[in-house]
Amino acid sequence: MENEIRKIPKKTKILIAVLIVLIAIIFAVLTYLKDLRMEEILNSLGYKNVESIQVINKMSVENKETRKKGTLYKVLFDNKDTNEECIGFVHKDSEGQYYDDFDCKKSE
Repeated sequence: MENEIRKIPKKTKILIAVLIVLIAIIFAVLTYLKDLRMEEILNSLGYKNVESIQVINKMSVENKETRKKGTLYKVLFDNKDTNEECIGFVHKDSEGQYYDDFDCKKSE
């Protein structure tokens, strides 16, 4: 007994290709906006001249004592004012305040 193999219609192939391109564009735009927002946050924390920002991870956290929720971002960026590469955390508490904890080392 032979299995019949049906070809995928041309319209379906075009639809799949369009969806893949659309998803890639949406992902790129969301990544860009996330990095742009992190640049604003870093500026408010005193890091004025930064580039190559990467938001590595975003986690929801909770203070065990106060039971208040916050967000913790792991961030990597280049500080052009001091010629350093910085990696560390930005914490957003439940009131919307941001706190930073970065380890910066001289770039080569």
